[in-house]
Amino acid sequence: MALGAQGFADPRPSTPPGRRHLQRVLSRVQLLQLDSVNVAVRAHYMPVFSRLGGYAPSLVDEAAWSHSTRKPRLLVESWAHEASLVPIEDWPLLRSGAKKPGWWQGYQQIADGEPGLVEDLLAAVKELGPIGAGALERALLGEGPRARGPWWDRSEVKRLCEWMFGTGVLTTGTRKGFERLYDLTERVIPPDVLSRSVSPEDGARALVSRAAVALGVATEPDLRDYYRLDPRRSQQAVASLVDEGVLEPVAVTGWTAPAYRHVSARVPRRVLGRALLCPFDPLIWERARTERIFGFRYRIEIYVPEPKRVHGYYVFPFLLDGSLVARVDLKADRARSALLVQSAFAEPGVDHARVAAELAAELREMATWLELEEVIINPKGDLYPTLVKAAV
Repeated sequence: MALGAQGFADPRPSTPPGRRHLQRVLSRVQLLQLDSVNVAVRAHYMPVFSRLGGYAPSLVDEAAWSHSTRKPRLLVESWAHEASLVPIEDWPLLRSGAKKPGWWQGYQQIADGEPGLVEDLLAAVKELGPIGAGALERALLGEGPRARGPWWDRSEVKRLCEWMFGTGVLTTGTRKGFERLYDLTERVIPPDVLSRSVSPEDGARALVSRAAVALGVATEPDLRDYYRLDPRRSQQAVASLVDEGVLEPVAVTGWTAPAYRHVSARVPRRVLGRALLCPFDPLIWERARTERIFGFRYRIEIYVPEPKRVHGYYVFPFLLDGSLVARVDLKADRARSALLVQSAFAEPGVDHARVAAELAAELREMATWLELEEVIINPKGDLYPTLVKAAV
């Protein structure tokens, strides 16, 4: 049921994926998490590939940062699970007060103490935007037409940009590479969406309902985590949605907490196929839930010193016919035009030959999608001997 809700029971398209296919994925996962790590591929592109196979990344770019009137943007950046791309129509829900305060609230003191800087920042964005934080620093602190001199610390400019992004005063107008270029929210969000007022209670109900659609069956903490909601709001929303018949209380064998099924969730007849999952894929980003459902203990080891890493720096779990059967540490080496498999480990009890054959095929497909010419497998991990044979 969890896999079906996330779109893994849907067959990959037989034709090149287009905007309609992207919208289908978005209707399942609800949001795409952003992350600055770019070892293999940016996090917001990978969940779409995992569900559709090879597609043009420009589909996501146009949906998120297009200024075209012919293809209006579908997505906007906001703090949701973490920094995420969310449907534009969900903006009022995220601004409703249903979410718990974010880390940027710590910069409120700077804003209160430097109202002149806040005003100048907004004026500069209005005049020069979309614009990055570095360019804003130069414009305000010594270079460019709005330069005012070194009255403020450069770090304060960046912090206030984050604060205004977190509070919704600014959002991302577009991106240059991966640099966020800030713009006034009213120039990005359509007026009818921006003007819509949503109460915290209604916002929490709508977001919990979306989380339930994405998860299929979940505990209240699972539902709360999807959008990082305020616990009290989430608990009230779950109770309300149960009363409304949107959520059905269920018991799941092996789960100690009560669970809830969205009324639209179904158990697929079967889940076939394969997918590599980046660490920020919504199927697995809540690690305790991943272990509870799949018996798959997964930790991201980016911040673990290299000698202490168990599986690698940026590890992709491998989903095959509904089970997590292996994990590979991947890196895109553009200079060598190669997708590097830094390590490859199988889960206990799996058929190494079959897993290796399917994984090798998916690695080749991923390399082609990333416009890399080959897959290079390093001799690390118990799956290496079988995988290197399968890749020949």
